[in-house]
Amino acid sequence: MKRAIIFRILFCSILLVGCNTTEVLESEMEVVFSQKSGLLSELQNEIIVSITEQTELASDSLAIMLDGGTDELTVSVGFPKDAKIDDKLIQQIVENSIKNISETDTGTTSEEKIKVKIKIEKY
Repeated sequence: MKRAIIFRILFCSILLVGCNTTEVLESEMEVVFSQKSGLLSELQNEIIVSITEQTELASDSLAIMLDGGTDELTVSVGFPKDAKIDDKLIQQIVENSIKNISETDTGTTSEEKIKVKIKIEKY
């Protein structure tokens, strides 16, 4: 009896997790950044401003995470599933923001090519 109940709970859990997937769009690009402090916060602000200006999304409905080291950067942007916005549009806005920051980045330190992974997720 206990095994049957545990099996049913496990089976239902697997079904629920499988039905609760999120859509993720991933891409990669390479840009040249100088190694200066404040770059990630500057990039995050640029992404938030660009998305809110070009879409009807409010900044508090966006979830943005930037993570990386010296040679790789991951930019993850999440927005609500019920928003009537194409994820490819968000991806393009993020790519343009990254290009803008890399072009205006005039640090005096050495510049390096960084591989940027972009993940767009509807939650």
